[in-house]
Order: sequence, then structure tokens, then C-alpha cells
Amino acid sequence: MPSHLIIVENTKDWQPGYPDVEVVSARDYLLRQDGFRTKGLRVINLCRGYRYLSTGYYCSLLGEARQHRVIPSVRTITDLSSKAIYSLNIEDLDVRVQRVMSHRTQDPELQKLEVNILFGRCEDADLQEVARQLFDLFPMPLMHVEFRRTQRWQIASVKPLPLNNLRIEQQDFFSQSLTAYLSSRWRTRRTPTQARYDLAILYNPDEKLPPSNMGALRKFIDAGKKVGVEVDLITRKDYSRLAEYDGLFIRETTAVNHHTYRFAKKADAEGIVVIDDPDSILQCTNKVYLAELLSGHNVATPRTVILRKGENTSVGAAVGFPAVLKIPDGSFSRGIFKAADEQEAAQIMERLFKDSDLILAQEYFYTDFDWRIGILNRTPLFACKYYMSPAHWQIVRHDASGQAKEGGYECLPLAQVPSAVLNAACNAANLIGNGFYGVDLKERDGQVVVMEVNDNPNVETGVEDHILGNELYRTILSELVARIDQRRHKRREN
Repeated sequence: MPSHLIIVENTKDWQPGYPDVEVVSARDYLLRQDGFRTKGLRVINLCRGYRYLSTGYYCSLLGEARQHRVIPSVRTITDLSSKAIYSLNIEDLDVRVQRVMSHRTQDPELQKLEVNILFGRCEDADLQEVARQLFDLFPMPLMHVEFRRTQRWQIASVKPLPLNNLRIEQQDFFSQSLTAYLSSRWRTRRTPTQARYDLAILYNPDEKLPPSNMGALRKFIDAGKKVGVEVDLITRKDYSRLAEYDGLFIRETTAVNHHTYRFAKKADAEGIVVIDDPDSILQCTNKVYLAELLSGHNVATPRTVILRKGENTSVGAAVGFPAVLKIPDGSFSRGIFKAADEQEAAQIMERLFKDSDLILAQEYFYTDFDWRIGILNRTPLFACKYYMSPAHWQIVRHDASGQAKEGGYECLPLAQVPSAVLNAACNAANLIGNGFYGVDLKERDGQVVVMEVNDNPNVETGVEDHILGNELYRTILSELVARIDQRRHKRREN
């Protein structure tokens, strides 16, 4: 296996004069799971687009699941899809932009300038410093940058540039830039650090199925007083106030194309301690990523196959019937469907493929309840049994009117949880990180399988806190305080 791998959506995009490196199609990279298991492989994803849940997006997502060093990362893709996020991160470029663009101010007719940045290099020598800094902030192989002038010059947009959009006269510069990049050391970004002792809890007062009810939120506020933290409840309208806090705890259902991710990303960029961290949100909210990650580390799951739009795959042959079909980013039992046969599976797949290039088909593994193990900083914190909704195969049943009916629950001491369940939960959560996770598992006939890892587990009064009571809230906030202290200590050392 080569040390570098280039992914292209169409092999015709790779011109004969380009560098002699290993090139594979996106289709092969996505579907040849056993062929690309080499950890640390350097992967350059040059798909034509990186739209959320597109083929290009999945190449980076599954590359990270395979522990490849992939560029662009999913975080970079997501950052560049949100103008609010990249405008935050390029504020420090303003002085440099004004300096390098000053001589162009003499031309009153020049109001817009567009340049391409290829692996951090720009053909306009005046803009090379800006190009390098932009690439350090957003490691996107090929970028198209637009500068606009009103009263002063500003970066108006930073967008991915498809390889097949390169002009013929740019192909030599692309080859030179790629060759230089392949011979360089791949770096990761560092984020600034700062520390204060005010904690924000992000919640949505209108959410129908929030991860924490108002009773739990009040207990978090009370627990904050016990551990010396001032706790404020904030909502999405408080985005501009986030820098006032040294910690952020997200108690709203998370998603990538959502303000919860923007809050997490901004907190991370500002050096604010945050749970859920943006990487955990990216990884946990996509079931395709989780399936690849768990499979690659031999964590037991129901039989699972990734289905790609346009491929003729027999669901029955892959996982049997009944089968469960899932969208990548569903939550609270939404976006999960059961198919009794190939005909029903085909109908469901047709609907789901309208929104995602990849979906999951999974073995139907019924149990009366799911285990939920809450894990904080790699340590089990609580254990619950979530029972299926009455006369239904899921914990939450959504009817046609949008109403949700949940099954019962039972919270148990950790000592009463089978060791196989706890071990499997820890093994799965540790693959994500050291945050706060809820691992869902099923246990049947002595077999334990992991269903998913949630980055935003429920903490509600009378349910998850049944055993620990107020100590549950203090433990979670104490972990946040410890991380704030650690960050402050590092800042003093620097």
C-alpha cells in the first residue's frame, strides 16, 4: 500500500501529466473496505464536491474512521460550508489582507479579485502569505477565494475548487503544488487557549425531546454553585455572547448542519472548554462513520452494510429480513425504518437516497430494551435500560401527527450491569474521545452488540439520575471545571 493516496470522483479528472501517485476512484475507496485499512495512510480527497452527505463528504468521513490522515477533514469541509464559522476564523487575516492589497486600491475600477489556492500556494506572489495562512486555517487541497472591496478589501468567500474546474494553464502549477505538498510534513491546527469560570448551558426551550428537561437544567445550575461555577442558560440567539464564558455544555440535540455545531466549533476556536466538542458531534451524529469505525476496531455490532446510491445491493443477502434501514444522521428513533422484504427495502431506499449518497442497512436485532451506558472521560457514570415503546420495535414511536410515545426506563447501579456490557460500551466510546457519551447496546442470548454512540446523552430528572441523584450533576460539572483548570494551567506554562 502506498504512503499517499489520491481520491477522485471521476478518474478522467486525473490528467496524464499529473504526478505519479496512487489514484483511486471515490467508489472504490468507499466500497473496498478491506483494501484500505492501513492506518496513517495519507489521503488527499479531490472529489468534485463535499456537500453534506455527498460522495466527497463520505470519502473524508470514512477516511477518518479508517484512521487515515485525510485532507480535507470533515471539520474543514463543515467549516467552509458555514460563512459564520470561517468569518470568525479569518478575522486575524484582516491586517495582512489590507497590506498586500494596498497597491490595488489605486485602481477604482477594481472591486473584486478571485484567486485559486492549491495546497497553500498561489500564483499571485503578493497573496502568497495570505494563501498560506488560509490553508493553515482550512486545509482544503484546492480553494477558490474571492476578495471584495467596499470601504476596504475583505475576504468575501472561501470555497472548495473542483479539480476538473482547473484551467489547462493551471495544471502545471497544480502538479508543482501537489509535488511540494507530498514532500512536506503534514501538520494539524492549534487552537488558542483561555480560561474563565463561567459556564454556559446551551438549550432549546421549544425542543420536544430535549436531552435534559427543565428539572435537570435547574439541578445543573444548583450543582454549579457547589463546584464554584456560575451557570447561565443560553439559547441560539446568544451566539455572539459565547466568548464571555470559559465553558460550554450543550444540552440541545446536536447535528452538523445546525447551530449546535456552530456553537461547539466557535467555543473550540476561542479556547473555551466544550462538551460536546465538535469532533464528537461530527463522529457521533453520522451512523455511517460509526459503522465504519466500530467495524474497523472489531467492536461487535449487528450485521451492517453501507449502501451507496446507484449500486444494486441485495439487502436480504447482506443482512437478512426483516432489515433496518437508517439515514446517517437520525436521532431519537427518527430516520430509522424496518423493511420486511426486498420490495419494501427498495421503496425505503429510494426515499432515503434523495438526501444522502450513503445509507445503512442493518440486521434486525430485537430486544425488549436497550442498554444505555453514560460515559464521562472514559469512565462509566450511569446505566439505564430503555424499553421499547408499547407494541413497537423502537424506544420512541413517532406517529403521523408528529407525536412521540416513549417506552419505559429503569436505572441501575453500575455494579448490577453485566461486565460484558460495560466493557463493550467503554471500548466503543473510547474510539470517539474523552467526552460525555451515551452508548446504546443490546444484549441477547449472551451476545452484546453496540448499536451507536451518542455525543449528547440524556440526563433527565428521575431517569438517568435515579441512582446518583444530585451527584450526577456535580460529577459532570466537576469534569468541566477540571478541564478549565487544566487549560488555565497550560496557559500559565506558556
